[in-house]
Amino acid sequence: MQDTKVFFITGASKGFGLEMTRQLLEAGHSVAATSRSKVALSEAAGTESSAFLPLEVDLTDPSDVAKAVSEAIETFGHLDVVINNAGYGQLGGLEELSDAEARTNYDINVFGTHNVIRAVLPQLRTQQSGHIINISSIAGITGGFPGWGVYCGTKFAVEGLSESLAAEVAQFGIKVTIVAPGYFRTEFLEDSSLTLPQNRLPAYTEIRESETVHSDQINGNQPGDPVKGAAAIIRIADTENPPLHLLLGPDAYAMAEKKMSDLRRDMEAWKELTLSTDLATA
Repeated sequence: MQDTKVFFITGASKGFGLEMTRQLLEAGHSVAATSRSKVALSEAAGTESSAFLPLEVDLTDPSDVAKAVSEAIETFGHLDVVINNAGYGQLGGLEELSDAEARTNYDINVFGTHNVIRAVLPQLRTQQSGHIINISSIAGITGGFPGWGVYCGTKFAVEGLSESLAAEVAQFGIKVTIVAPGYFRTEFLEDSSLTLPQNRLPAYTEIRESETVHSDQINGNQPGDPVKGAAAIIRIADTENPPLHLLLGPDAYAMAEKKMSDLRRDMEAWKELTLSTDLATA
């Protein structure tokens, strides 16, 4: 990046959030970073630089989020890039998961993101500039994963609200990008970031197999490099005309291509029925 910028990053104590924070500070940018624990965040970042503002935030509390955003603006004067990275995975079939389990996942992954967006937009609109980057997932584009229905639902929601957000804020010079990673070698599949259902039903053998595969085979063997992934997101933040959608990883690219192919197949196979519902159709 040619100029230093001010970043606001959620979920910065591990994974992509921590890696982006490290790379940005190393490059001379200012970072206001949030986590559920300020102590853990500070220890993970390993710096006491004046360009680093660690913030302990409950993303489900709008007033707590607003306070953190205000502190970031008071400290650095403005905001350039807001990265909604915080989130966690919830495994379990839709029949298995309780209302509380499902709502908690939505509270963090969707409403936490919404809370941050609401809090930063007054500043970005005043500036007539800014870039909001929402971290989604390939599971927000294709949902064919047994046992990941609620998580996929949260990420599909992030995709939808982000597309609408982009249309709403374009008039203010604000950019929006949705990042959809595939499997990256972060802590996402560890117990700290992935929650299993409390009520497992024996009938759902494919879901149990998915749990086992993710914990015993995929975890620790993900093909994506988080250092490269974080660098790619940072690169997008320095692009004059950033994309609305950014896929990360060959696996994400392949799965998105399959989703588009499947959608096109169904569209063409049922085109006659689709078009027959118009009032003007004889």
